[in-house]
Amino acid sequence: MANGGYGLGRHENRTVLMPYVIPGEVVQARIANSERNVDFADGVQLLDASSDRVYPECPHFGPGRCWGCQWQHISYEAQLLLKFDVIADQLQRQGKFDDATLERALQPVMPAPRQWRYNHQIMYTRLKDGDFGLPRIDGRTYEPIVECHVLHPDLQALYESLDIDFPEMKTLTLLLGSDDQPMLILGMSEETAPELMADFPASVNIVLPDNEPVNLVGDSYTRYEVKGRWLRATAGVFFRSNVPQIPTLVDVLLDLLHLKPDDAVLDLYAGVGTFGALVAPLVEWVTVVESYPPAASDADENLADDENVDIIEGSVEEVLAAMVEDEATYTVAIVDPSSYGLSKDAMASLIELAPDRIAYVSSNPATLGRDGAKLVSAGYRLQQVQPIDFAPQTYYTDMVALFTKS
Repeated sequence: MANGGYGLGRHENRTVLMPYVIPGEVVQARIANSERNVDFADGVQLLDASSDRVYPECPHFGPGRCWGCQWQHISYEAQLLLKFDVIADQLQRQGKFDDATLERALQPVMPAPRQWRYNHQIMYTRLKDGDFGLPRIDGRTYEPIVECHVLHPDLQALYESLDIDFPEMKTLTLLLGSDDQPMLILGMSEETAPELMADFPASVNIVLPDNEPVNLVGDSYTRYEVKGRWLRATAGVFFRSNVPQIPTLVDVLLDLLHLKPDDAVLDLYAGVGTFGALVAPLVEWVTVVESYPPAASDADENLADDENVDIIEGSVEEVLAAMVEDEATYTVAIVDPSSYGLSKDAMASLIELAPDRIAYVSSNPATLGRDGAKLVSAGYRLQQVQPIDFAPQTYYTDMVALFTKS
């Protein structure tokens, strides 16, 4: 299985990628299109099925349809094993980590508490006919969605009850807080706010083309509870959609770091301050860095009662460069970047700051491998990689990797 949800095979000395298959199966296929180094194939007939193949639950799943879930045809136990294999492969390919290191450091994937109906957030794209859809495999067209089997039942019920359409609306996002309060976010193509009368119990916000949120009805933020801490996230701010799995992520992070009362912690790409809020009671000082102003404002509110926390609004690159110039010292760094990983400037400054321990939270094993190799070259040692499944029925996996100074 390749990184990206496709099965990987070989034909006439070329790599072939094909969806909806499982390693070990025999499939008759045809080449659909080709790029310079790879062919993409469509299945014609399944000749020898894997014992891990199951019948998909969702009516939108299958060739030419929704690509939001790529692995509904695979049993969940097999999904976890395949995710482990993909992570190991990417760490070896992109990070050049040898078998001995991976056998010692890479742990089995921790399963999700719910395999279905776990998402507290979903974003639909508005189609030309006014319906809403999710991306197909081509990334250009959309499957009109009636029901989503990984969406929380309360949001599915809300979606079915909606009768909402504005020509200027590009996307519709549904969210559900830990207090069971739903929110609608309308992504707009113009700098205008629609007039709206709502007869359903949900907050309504819009996000303008410049990514500025505007409140229309109810609250401007959603509230989530993580290990006893209530956190707000303003409309448009990133928050992991599988909310029940976040405590597992926090527990793994804390177990790996072994925080001490005299630690000074640097929390990069901090979002609304989830990690900072749960780390602050355990250490001497926490500096939270977040570039998106609404998220930084949320972090300021969420950590207002923690006197040992400093919140800096700004890009990681600029903030770290200033810290290097000021000769700041931190014993621990937590980094939680996008799937693109760390930029060259961010990595260079982080290495120069030289914290004793770095906990790297990643959603992409390829960039984790790439960035991990740079840390190892700078004198760090990969101690452990703990994968955590946040997205059953898909190929996505989150990981926490611990690097310590040699």
